[in-house]
Amino acid sequence: MNPFSYARPETVDEALRLGSQPGARYIGGGTNLLDLVKAGVEQPQYLVDVSRLPLAEVAALPDGGLRLGAMISNTDAANHPLVRERYPLLAQALLSGASGQLRNMATVGGNLLQRTRCHYFYDTGFACNKRKPGSGCGARDGINRIHAILGASEQCIAVHPSDMCVALAALEAVVVVRDTTGERRIPIADFHCLPGNTPQIDTTLAPGELVVAVDLPPSPYAAHACYLKVRDRASFAFALVSVAAALELSGNTVRSARLALGGVAHKPWRVPAAEQALAGRPLTALSAASAARLLLAGAQPFEHNAFKVGLAERAVVRALQVANRPPGGSP
Repeated sequence: MNPFSYARPETVDEALRLGSQPGARYIGGGTNLLDLVKAGVEQPQYLVDVSRLPLAEVAALPDGGLRLGAMISNTDAANHPLVRERYPLLAQALLSGASGQLRNMATVGGNLLQRTRCHYFYDTGFACNKRKPGSGCGARDGINRIHAILGASEQCIAVHPSDMCVALAALEAVVVVRDTTGERRIPIADFHCLPGNTPQIDTTLAPGELVVAVDLPPSPYAAHACYLKVRDRASFAFALVSVAAALELSGNTVRSARLALGGVAHKPWRVPAAEQALAGRPLTALSAASAARLLLAGAQPFEHNAFKVGLAERAVVRALQVANRPPGGSP
């Protein structure tokens, strides 16, 4: 592990000043970054500890939405009464991730910035364009069972590991970031990057920018939402496939729908056409399957993960069926 300096600023302005230095990295709960530092994947020169900054509030917004401070823990966010009441999809996703101990440490801001759990990325003995651009991608011809079937490139086939981000994509959240020059707002759809020719770039954050909050718009989906995570074991496992499904119903008719997939791409995967195909008619097994096929259109599996295509399609149908049930209905 490389030597580094450490500071724990008292204010956001001080954190931004320290974080603007070359080689600086922000650290919150450290549940991902410290693993990467110990493995030699990340080599920060300066760690700026933002865990004590006053950014852990959950606040109702004037338009009926909700602001989550970046430093609130995953546990506290998932169990907050306003999150559970207005955004149960997000609460379900947060509670499906990691373990209770890790959720107590992990933060909303840090969850957004998780790096892939690709084995070839973590093991410095293998080629990885994300870790060392131009070195190659060990996963393409290696064991690629957990890897992407959508949005991959010749340079990288890794997947984004977050559960929370899949729900945020379906809820059309906005990430609020700051640097020493001011604040900007990034729609969640634009926050994470596909690999393309620059797989080492995970997000659209500029150097020195700090995530300070996540804003959730007013949502009509509280009564009919389901986060479904398919994984190799019942807990402490990343998704092979996950689905965030939310429906706005008028009687038996779908007024609008939101669908996002996790475990299949470099970022949460949404296809507006799949959501639009559900609107204006009752949800049926046929319409759910049609939406699933649209969501998976263009999938390109590799040697060991072709099963993900059918698995994802079935998971979408199941999640929609659960979301379509009356509130309080049995799963």
